[in-house]
Amino acid sequence: MRILVTGANGHLGQNLLRELKSRGHALRASVRSLKDPSKTGSIAALGVEIVEADLDRPRTVRAAMDRIDVVCHAAAVYAIVADGRKDEILKAGIDGVEVAMRAAKDAGVKKFVLTSSVVTLPLTKPGAPPVTEEDWASDLRSPYIRAKTEGERRGWELSRDLGLPLVSILPGAFGGPGFDRNTPTIDLIQSILAGNLAFGAPDINYPYCDVRDVARAHALAVEADCGGRFIACNDESPMLADLARRIKAIDPKVAVPLWTIPDPVLNVAYWLEWGYSKLTGVSRTLAPEMMSTVRGLRWNCSNNRAARVLGWRPEISLRQSLADTIAVIRGNAVRAA
Repeated sequence: MRILVTGANGHLGQNLLRELKSRGHALRASVRSLKDPSKTGSIAALGVEIVEADLDRPRTVRAAMDRIDVVCHAAAVYAIVADGRKDEILKAGIDGVEVAMRAAKDAGVKKFVLTSSVVTLPLTKPGAPPVTEEDWASDLRSPYIRAKTEGERRGWELSRDLGLPLVSILPGAFGGPGFDRNTPTIDLIQSILAGNLAFGAPDINYPYCDVRDVARAHALAVEADCGGRFIACNDESPMLADLARRIKAIDPKVAVPLWTIPDPVLNVAYWLEWGYSKLTGVSRTLAPEMMSTVRGLRWNCSNNRAARVLGWRPEISLRQSLADTIAVIRGNAVRAA
């Protein structure tokens, strides 16, 4: 099959190209601008065709889809701490899906695989049964949650209206190798490495998974005769304090949180991290809107449908994924020095 991967220079995009190439597919990778070497350097080494597709210029998106069988739409703005980027996040997450799907229909694409997220699912009370693909988030105060949820819902409306087969993959927050710039997930791991959570971690869990497992879920969805939503998450979502302890098991120099900050004073975690980020220069990872959304609740979702229909299971252990992520973080820091 001839497959286009949008957002190809991103963390998922790079890993998805590698996964699809290993399966023998003919690949085209799109980036927002061919004029910026930082957006093409890593994927050029893969030996795939690279084209320009800017969602703000629909004609470039349509041109990128000529003679393509399947589109994997991974292009998005992944930002938990919005800091003035709300409109950008919403435009990419909602309007970007529509631009890409309309272009795909016009180009005669046979299937559209959309990268969604577990943030489109509702959180649950501790101890409640896991949610499934039938469930949808209703608390959309976080710009990122709103962008992903409304973007995917718009995708399903367009799929029906245009007659374009759609599959959506709902990954957790993914780490692992194959990134040139940080994402919020990488920022969190780097923040823990820097000791930003040493004085306390919020009482929240983290739906972590490995990007290589997520890429494999996309590839299986490309190849399978299937439709619908598929949750691609690990079987466990560790608490932030536990995540820090697991990172310390890899690097004993890491300072683990002294306490878990309870829900009634959860905003203390935001200010503690804000202060530490000023001292260490590591990007903030805790946003007030997201913390208000998760207060007293848990990420708890079932990957049973992906296992049953796609034959997908997470294969890379949390420890291995964290170790691989840390190695890249430190390697990138050395190269930038």
